[in-house]
Amino acid sequence: MAIRLIALDLDGTLLDSRGRLSERNRAAVGAARARGVGVTLVTGRRFRDARPLALELGLDVPVIAHNGALTKHAHSLETVAAVPMPSEAARAVVRLGAAHGADALVSDDHEGAGLLVYGHISPGNTTFEKYIEWSRRVAGEEPAAAIRRVRSLEEYLDHDPLHVAFSGGCAAMERLAGVMRDELGESVRLLLTLYPKMDFALLDVLHPEASKGAGLAAVADEQGLRREEVMAVGDNHNDLEMLEWAGTGVLMGNADPALGEGRRFHATATNDEDGVAAAIERFVLEEVVSRQ
Repeated sequence: MAIRLIALDLDGTLLDSRGRLSERNRAAVGAARARGVGVTLVTGRRFRDARPLALELGLDVPVIAHNGALTKHAHSLETVAAVPMPSEAARAVVRLGAAHGADALVSDDHEGAGLLVYGHISPGNTTFEKYIEWSRRVAGEEPAAAIRRVRSLEEYLDHDPLHVAFSGGCAAMERLAGVMRDELGESVRLLLTLYPKMDFALLDVLHPEASKGAGLAAVADEQGLRREEVMAVGDNHNDLEMLEWAGTGVLMGNADPALGEGRRFHATATNDEDGVAAAIERFVLEEVVSRQ
């Protein structure tokens, strides 16, 4: 069955190791769209952070952001699906993080373009500070509307946010994930994204039903497509559910080999070798030519 929708993770997949979009990847996405194939971005990034690239590429398929907690059109800001965290669980996550020396970032405003909220910043937490600075740059002329610092996140969380995130070294985030798993159980979903070469990790805490796979299913349903008509490309643990849901799952060459063990994923080149373009050329563009 022909592929009619391509789902692409961003960091470590569509973007190279320096966070750039290569010309070959850009051309492959454009060629697929010119043949009537839809393309969606599926990312752990906040919607506001992913939206500029979706607009740049002219994508008209909804963006799946926040690891699947929010599925939303980049142009119209129409929400397709949202799975916010219960406020009680979000406050518990913030308290537990603070007890273990981790500063929390809260993603909010699923009805608009997105709001990043933070409170305490521990001395020397340069990773956190750099992320706030990067988020301000992405927000462009709207940093005041996009980013807010509050006195207390617990007081702020009197409503259901999209998700809570922490960042830091791999070992520290793995320990924090273990603590939260033990303390919070199935009341939340923990997604740990590891970048061992940089000793950097992201720990996203979401509603237990949120996932990239669920977000991709929502988009496919909106587009009237079956899973056999979907190809997904990813590189990390938070991509597994969408790779398994899609009829064609493609694992990047820079992914941990363990991710493919026991799973029937296809392999492509690394993100620095235009692995996304190679996958699109193989499974979409060459298939189109062969049918002509």
